[in-house]
Amino acid sequence: MDIALLGKCLLGALAVLLIQWLSGSRYFFVAGLVPLFPTFALIAHYIVGRSRSAANLQQTALFGLCALLPYALYLLAVYLLSVRLPLAATLLLATLCWLLAAAILLWGWQHWHG
Repeated sequence: MDIALLGKCLLGALAVLLIQWLSGSRYFFVAGLVPLFPTFALIAHYIVGRSRSAANLQQTALFGLCALLPYALYLLAVYLLSVRLPLAATLLLATLCWLLAAAILLWGWQHWHG
């Protein structure tokens, strides 16, 4: 068994448990901060940093900054739709917004950096 893989799985499970616990507390809004902890970014940056150049790590970080745009669009859609539509429809449409924005980001990145 790969210990590193087990550690990554445990971090993900811990994040889910923390979100569940926070969503039931009076600080439910903090559950929205937990997914933004850079757990997976740390893993990705460590792997890229160990196997690629510093310039590649820098480019990975810049792409990560740009990747905040699809997430911001997702959050904006949830914010605007949550009072107008049922939960499932809100999350589905917000996810579609994220997918579209992510596709545009990937296209644009390859077009200008590829």
